[in-house]
Amino acid sequence: MYCLPSIIHQKATSPIFLQRVLNTLLFTISHFLKEKSMSFSMSTSQVHASNSPPPNPQSQQIQTQESQNPEEIDYSGRAQWLRAAVLGANDGLVSVASLMIGVGAVNRSSRAMIVSGLAGLVAGACSMAIGEFVSVYTQYDIELAQMKREKEDKEAGLTKEEKENLPSPIQAAGASALAFASGALLPLLAGAFIHSWEIRLAVVCVVTTLALAGFGAAGAILGGANAKKSAVRVLLGGWVAMAISYGVLRLFALTLHESSSL
Repeated sequence: MYCLPSIIHQKATSPIFLQRVLNTLLFTISHFLKEKSMSFSMSTSQVHASNSPPPNPQSQQIQTQESQNPEEIDYSGRAQWLRAAVLGANDGLVSVASLMIGVGAVNRSSRAMIVSGLAGLVAGACSMAIGEFVSVYTQYDIELAQMKREKEDKEAGLTKEEKENLPSPIQAAGASALAFASGALLPLLAGAFIHSWEIRLAVVCVVTTLALAGFGAAGAILGGANAKKSAVRVLLGGWVAMAISYGVLRLFALTLHESSSL
Protein backbone atom coordinates (compact mmCIF):
# COMPACT_ATOMS: atom_id res chain seq x y z
CA MET A 1 0.00 0.00 0.00
CA TYR A 2 1.08 3.51 -0.73
CA CYS A 3 1.60 5.80 2.11
CA LEU A 4 -0.29 9.10 2.26
CA PRO A 5 2.70 11.40 1.44
CA SER A 6 3.55 9.41 -1.65
CA ILE A 7 -0.05 9.56 -2.87
CA ILE A 8 -0.17 13.34 -2.36
CA HIS A 9 3.17 13.70 -4.16
CA GLN A 10 1.93 11.70 -7.15
CA LYS A 11 -1.29 13.75 -7.46
CA ALA A 12 0.59 17.01 -7.11
CA THR A 13 3.06 16.12 -9.83
CA SER A 14 0.46 14.73 -12.27
CA PRO A 15 -0.25 16.86 -15.43
CA ILE A 16 -4.02 16.89 -14.86
CA PHE A 17 -3.64 18.23 -11.35
CA LEU A 18 -1.19 20.92 -12.46
CA GLN A 19 -3.52 21.97 -15.27
CA ARG A 20 -6.44 22.32 -12.88
CA VAL A 21 -4.36 24.42 -10.49
CA LEU A 22 -3.20 26.65 -13.35
CA ASN A 23 -6.75 27.16 -14.59
CA THR A 24 -7.88 28.07 -11.08
CA LEU A 25 -5.13 30.65 -10.75
CA LEU A 26 -5.88 32.20 -14.13
CA PHE A 27 -9.58 32.42 -13.32
CA THR A 28 -8.84 34.09 -9.98
CA ILE A 29 -6.48 36.63 -11.56
CA SER A 30 -8.90 37.52 -14.38
CA HIS A 31 -11.78 37.93 -11.93
CA PHE A 32 -9.68 40.20 -9.76
CA LEU A 33 -8.61 42.37 -12.71
CA LYS A 34 -12.20 42.60 -13.91
CA GLU A 35 -13.42 43.84 -10.53
CA LYS A 36 -10.62 46.41 -10.41
CA SER A 37 -11.40 47.71 -13.91
CA MET A 38 -15.11 48.03 -13.09
CA SER A 39 -14.39 49.94 -9.89
CA PHE A 40 -11.99 52.20 -11.78
CA SER A 41 -14.51 52.99 -14.52
CA MET A 42 -17.20 53.75 -11.93
CA SER A 43 -14.92 56.11 -10.08
CA THR A 44 -13.89 57.81 -13.35
CA SER A 45 -17.52 58.36 -14.35
CA GLN A 46 -18.26 59.81 -10.94
CA VAL A 47 -15.34 62.23 -11.30
CA HIS A 48 -16.54 63.35 -14.75
CA ALA A 49 -20.05 63.78 -13.41
CA SER A 50 -18.83 65.90 -10.52
CA ASN A 51 -16.62 68.05 -12.80
CA SER A 52 -19.30 68.60 -15.47
CA PRO A 53 -21.25 71.88 -15.28
CA PRO A 54 -24.83 71.77 -14.05
CA PRO A 55 -27.44 71.30 -16.77
CA ASN A 56 -29.04 74.37 -18.26
CA PRO A 57 -32.83 74.27 -17.87
CA GLN A 58 -33.30 76.18 -21.12
CA SER A 59 -31.19 73.71 -23.11
CA GLN A 60 -33.05 70.81 -21.53
CA GLN A 61 -36.35 72.39 -22.56
CA ILE A 62 -35.14 72.84 -26.15
CA GLN A 63 -33.99 69.21 -26.31
CA THR A 64 -37.32 68.06 -24.94
CA GLN A 65 -39.21 70.08 -27.55
CA GLU A 66 -37.02 68.70 -30.34
CA SER A 67 -37.61 65.14 -29.17
CA GLN A 68 -41.35 65.74 -28.98
CA ASN A 69 -41.49 67.49 -32.39
CA PRO A 70 -39.49 65.38 -34.87
CA GLU A 71 -38.27 66.92 -38.08
CA GLU A 72 -40.98 67.02 -40.71
CA ILE A 73 -40.39 65.23 -44.01
CA ASP A 74 -39.91 67.45 -47.04
CA TYR A 75 -42.29 65.77 -49.48
CA SER A 76 -41.71 68.45 -52.11
CA GLY A 77 -38.11 67.26 -52.50
CA ARG A 78 -39.43 63.88 -53.62
CA ALA A 79 -41.67 65.30 -56.31
CA GLN A 80 -39.27 64.99 -59.27
CA TRP A 81 -38.08 61.41 -58.85
CA LEU A 82 -41.45 60.27 -57.52
CA ARG A 83 -43.25 61.66 -60.57
CA ALA A 84 -40.83 59.89 -62.92
CA ALA A 85 -41.06 56.57 -61.05
CA VAL A 86 -44.84 56.52 -60.72
CA LEU A 87 -45.33 57.75 -64.28
CA GLY A 88 -42.97 55.15 -65.71
CA ALA A 89 -44.45 52.23 -63.76
CA ASN A 90 -48.05 53.21 -64.54
CA ASP A 91 -47.19 53.80 -68.17
CA GLY A 92 -45.61 50.36 -68.50
CA LEU A 93 -48.47 48.67 -66.69
CA VAL A 94 -51.29 50.34 -68.61
CA SER A 95 -49.57 50.23 -72.01
CA VAL A 96 -48.67 46.54 -71.94
CA ALA A 97 -51.93 45.47 -70.30
CA SER A 98 -53.98 47.44 -72.86
CA LEU A 99 -51.88 46.04 -75.70
CA MET A 100 -52.35 42.46 -74.52
CA ILE A 101 -56.08 42.93 -73.96
CA GLY A 102 -56.46 44.61 -77.34
CA VAL A 103 -54.61 41.81 -79.12
CA GLY A 104 -56.65 39.30 -77.14
CA ALA A 105 -59.82 40.89 -78.53
CA VAL A 106 -58.63 40.01 -82.04
CA ASN A 107 -56.58 36.86 -81.54
CA ARG A 108 -57.30 34.20 -78.92
CA SER A 109 -53.83 32.70 -79.10
CA SER A 110 -51.73 32.98 -75.97
CA ARG A 111 -48.58 33.30 -78.06
CA ALA A 112 -49.93 36.40 -79.79
CA MET A 113 -50.67 38.07 -76.45
CA ILE A 114 -47.26 37.19 -75.01
CA VAL A 115 -45.38 38.40 -78.10
CA SER A 116 -47.36 41.62 -78.19
CA GLY A 117 -46.76 42.21 -74.48
CA LEU A 118 -43.04 41.55 -74.81
CA ALA A 119 -42.81 43.83 -77.83
CA GLY A 120 -44.63 46.54 -75.91
CA LEU A 121 -42.26 46.15 -72.96
CA VAL A 122 -39.09 46.48 -75.05
CA ALA A 123 -40.39 49.26 -77.28
CA GLY A 124 -41.91 51.19 -74.39
CA ALA A 125 -38.80 50.96 -72.21
CA CYS A 126 -36.61 52.18 -75.07
CA SER A 127 -39.04 54.98 -75.86
CA MET A 128 -39.19 56.09 -72.23
CA ALA A 129 -35.41 56.01 -71.92
CA ILE A 130 -34.78 58.01 -75.09
CA GLY A 131 -37.51 60.52 -74.31
CA GLU A 132 -36.28 61.06 -70.77
CA PHE A 133 -32.67 61.31 -71.95
CA VAL A 134 -33.50 64.01 -74.50
CA SER A 135 -35.71 65.90 -72.06
CA VAL A 136 -33.23 65.87 -69.18
CA TYR A 137 -30.32 66.68 -71.50
CA THR A 138 -32.18 69.78 -72.65
CA GLN A 139 -32.65 70.77 -69.02
CA TYR A 140 -28.94 70.06 -68.42
CA ASP A 141 -27.89 72.38 -71.24
CA ILE A 142 -30.18 75.16 -70.03
CA GLU A 143 -28.95 74.99 -66.43
CA LEU A 144 -25.33 74.75 -67.54
CA ALA A 145 -25.62 77.82 -69.73
CA GLN A 146 -27.34 79.74 -66.93
CA MET A 147 -24.61 78.82 -64.43
CA LYS A 148 -21.92 79.96 -66.85
CA ARG A 149 -23.69 83.28 -67.38
CA GLU A 150 -23.92 83.88 -63.64
CA LYS A 151 -20.24 83.19 -62.96
CA GLU A 152 -18.07 86.25 -62.49
CA ASP A 153 -15.04 84.62 -64.07
CA LYS A 154 -16.29 83.52 -67.49
CA GLU A 155 -13.16 81.48 -68.24
CA ALA A 156 -13.23 79.48 -64.99
CA GLY A 157 -14.76 76.03 -65.10
CA LEU A 158 -17.49 74.67 -62.90
CA THR A 159 -16.66 73.32 -59.47
CA LYS A 160 -17.38 69.77 -58.36
CA GLU A 161 -20.36 70.87 -56.26
CA GLU A 162 -21.87 72.77 -59.17
CA LYS A 163 -21.50 69.77 -61.47
CA GLU A 164 -23.19 67.50 -58.92
CA ASN A 165 -26.24 69.79 -58.83
CA LEU A 166 -26.80 69.37 -62.55
CA PRO A 167 -29.31 66.69 -63.67
CA SER A 168 -27.96 63.43 -65.08
CA PRO A 169 -29.56 62.41 -68.41
CA ILE A 170 -28.15 58.87 -68.22
CA GLN A 171 -29.52 58.24 -64.75
CA ALA A 172 -32.91 59.64 -65.74
CA ALA A 173 -33.03 57.45 -68.84
CA GLY A 174 -32.10 54.32 -66.91
CA ALA A 175 -34.60 55.02 -64.15
CA SER A 176 -37.43 55.62 -66.64
CA ALA A 177 -36.66 52.43 -68.58
CA LEU A 178 -36.45 50.40 -65.38
CA ALA A 179 -39.71 51.82 -64.03
CA PHE A 180 -41.54 51.12 -67.30
CA ALA A 181 -40.22 47.57 -67.48
CA SER A 182 -41.16 46.90 -63.85
CA GLY A 183 -44.76 47.92 -64.47
CA ALA A 184 -44.95 46.09 -67.80
CA LEU A 185 -43.74 42.79 -66.36
CA LEU A 186 -46.82 42.38 -64.17
CA PRO A 187 -49.48 41.81 -66.85
CA LEU A 188 -46.96 40.00 -69.07
CA LEU A 189 -46.09 37.41 -66.44
CA ALA A 190 -49.72 37.15 -65.30
CA GLY A 191 -50.95 36.00 -68.72
CA ALA A 192 -47.90 34.14 -69.96
CA PHE A 193 -48.75 30.68 -68.60
CA ILE A 194 -52.55 30.59 -69.00
CA HIS A 195 -53.93 28.80 -72.06
CA SER A 196 -57.62 29.57 -71.66
CA TRP A 197 -58.53 32.83 -73.41
CA GLU A 198 -61.25 33.89 -70.98
CA ILE A 199 -59.19 33.12 -67.88
CA ARG A 200 -56.12 34.78 -69.37
CA LEU A 201 -57.97 38.04 -70.03
CA ALA A 202 -59.57 37.95 -66.59
CA VAL A 203 -56.25 37.37 -64.85
CA VAL A 204 -54.54 40.17 -66.77
CA CYS A 205 -57.37 42.56 -65.86
CA VAL A 206 -57.34 41.56 -62.17
CA VAL A 207 -53.55 41.80 -61.83
CA THR A 208 -53.51 45.14 -63.63
CA THR A 209 -56.30 46.47 -61.41
CA LEU A 210 -54.49 45.50 -58.22
CA ALA A 211 -51.20 46.92 -59.49
CA LEU A 212 -52.80 50.21 -60.53
CA ALA A 213 -54.36 50.64 -57.10
CA GLY A 214 -51.06 49.73 -55.44
CA PHE A 215 -48.99 52.12 -57.55
CA GLY A 216 -51.45 54.95 -56.97
CA ALA A 217 -51.53 54.41 -53.22
CA ALA A 218 -47.75 54.00 -52.96
CA GLY A 219 -47.08 57.20 -54.86
CA ALA A 220 -49.52 59.11 -52.66
CA ILE A 221 -48.04 57.73 -49.43
CA LEU A 222 -44.48 58.57 -50.48
CA GLY A 223 -45.60 62.05 -51.49
CA GLY A 224 -47.69 62.69 -48.41
CA ALA A 225 -51.00 62.88 -50.32
CA ASN A 226 -54.34 61.11 -49.97
CA ALA A 227 -53.75 57.44 -50.82
CA LYS A 228 -57.40 56.58 -51.45
CA LYS A 229 -58.03 59.39 -53.93
CA SER A 230 -54.79 58.70 -55.77
CA ALA A 231 -55.53 54.97 -56.03
CA VAL A 232 -59.03 55.61 -57.38
CA ARG A 233 -57.76 58.17 -59.89
CA VAL A 234 -55.04 55.88 -61.25
CA LEU A 235 -57.40 52.92 -61.28
CA LEU A 236 -60.10 54.72 -63.27
CA GLY A 237 -57.54 55.94 -65.80
CA GLY A 238 -56.19 52.44 -66.33
CA TRP A 239 -59.66 50.97 -66.72
CA VAL A 240 -60.56 53.56 -69.35
CA ALA A 241 -57.39 52.82 -71.33
CA MET A 242 -57.95 49.05 -71.26
CA ALA A 243 -61.64 49.38 -72.15
CA ILE A 244 -60.90 51.63 -75.12
CA SER A 245 -58.16 49.31 -76.39
CA TYR A 246 -60.36 46.24 -76.13
CA GLY A 247 -63.41 47.98 -77.61
CA VAL A 248 -61.63 49.52 -80.60
CA LEU A 249 -59.79 46.35 -81.58
CA ARG A 250 -62.83 44.17 -80.99
CA LEU A 251 -64.90 46.44 -83.21
CA PHE A 252 -62.14 46.35 -85.82
CA ALA A 253 -62.07 42.53 -85.71
CA LEU A 254 -65.84 42.28 -86.10
CA THR A 255 -65.85 44.77 -88.98
CA LEU A 256 -63.03 42.94 -90.70
CA HIS A 257 -64.78 39.59 -90.26
CA GLU A 258 -68.07 40.92 -91.69
CA SER A 259 -66.36 42.54 -94.67
CA SER A 260 -64.47 39.34 -95.48
CA SER A 261 -67.67 37.26 -95.34
CA LEU A 262 -69.40 39.42 -97.94
